[in-house]
Amino acid sequence: MAKVVVIGIPGESGLWLADLGNGTVRALNSVTGELASVNALRRPGSVFVKNVDLAVAVSAADEVFAGHMDG
Repeated sequence: MAKVVVIGIPGESGLWLADLGNGTVRALNSVTGELASVNALRRPGSVFVKNVDLAVAVSAADEVFAGHMDG
């Protein structure tokens, strides 16, 4: 099972690294190789998903705890 997730949010050029085992999230200052290639595809609006079966972006953590999802 994956313990680390790379996250990109529309409108934000940078990527984030969420380490689920350690409970941390940090900005990735630079990416290389295939990750850089996939990240470049985000600019024109492409979406890339691998080994993630649920991802929802919401405006605030309170929305998640209340069971809401932005539409």
